[in-house]
Amino acid sequence: MTNSFKDKLGQGGYGGVYKGKLQDGCFVAVKVLKESKGNGEEFLNEVASISRTSHVNIVTLKGFCFEGSKRALIYEFLPNGSLEKFIYKGNISNANHQLGLETLYKIAVGIARGLEYLHRGCNTRILHFDIKPHNILLDENFSPKISDFGLAKICPREKSIISMVGTRGTIGYIAPEVFSRNFGGVSHKSDVYSYGMMVFEMVGGRKNINVSVDCTSEIYFPHWIYNRLELDEELGLHGFINKDDEETARKMIIVSLWCIQTDPSNRPSMSKVLDMLEGNLESLEIPPKPFLSSPPRTPVDSSTTIVSL
Repeated sequence: MTNSFKDKLGQGGYGGVYKGKLQDGCFVAVKVLKESKGNGEEFLNEVASISRTSHVNIVTLKGFCFEGSKRALIYEFLPNGSLEKFIYKGNISNANHQLGLETLYKIAVGIARGLEYLHRGCNTRILHFDIKPHNILLDENFSPKISDFGLAKICPREKSIISMVGTRGTIGYIAPEVFSRNFGGVSHKSDVYSYGMMVFEMVGGRKNINVSVDCTSEIYFPHWIYNRLELDEELGLHGFINKDDEETARKMIIVSLWCIQTDPSNRPSMSKVLDMLEGNLESLEIPPKPFLSSPPRTPVDSSTTIVSL
């Protein structure tokens, strides 16, 4: 299928991804997992959760291989790869490929629709727990699809708060309550937080925590942009040259600020997020300041982590 793994698409902590071709000529992405620790929970999670889904903004699982220690997942092939490649300014590899704000807005809406489906549209609620630009794949038209369900958790739809041992997710996107239950219960609102942090990076064209700047007020992007909104200043974002761009950016930022409220009960559901994104800017209120303080100036590990508490 992969022609002896000749065409490698990417590499992650889980293993490598290779381009393949089915007998009917359909291209696929084959994710070959490293030898699993324990009982292979991530592999089972991914198959169990994604096989329950069918949505235009969720990547399609075509099949899987489970033979002894050999485990692989076969997905539809998405030619534009991950969103991560297209949003960070100063990334040499995407110098000619940075997406316009209108496209980023459509991507944000598509991801929100996919998450709303996972939270409300399935027979069982699926919490993703690893929403970040790397796990959003783009088709030939830059329509987004949520991928990588290795950390997902399936729970009954009527159950709002779930029990969970340890922390799962990626540093920089993990909701406070997933780190410490003192902030509240873990629920679908934890995905909402990760979504908000991701949309901030889409609008800002940078990681939320920038350790390379000299001015401490600019290190933590949500903090910096909130102060500008509060003072009704221009957002000062590079690359937005017209009034429509500025309004779209302002809308995405206000929605993101609601999504990253420290108290999960103050965050909107993904249904409400869609309403806000597709509604009028004038109807949006600026939320309370959603963070306790700027994080310390330490490099951020962008890898997926599972930490026992």
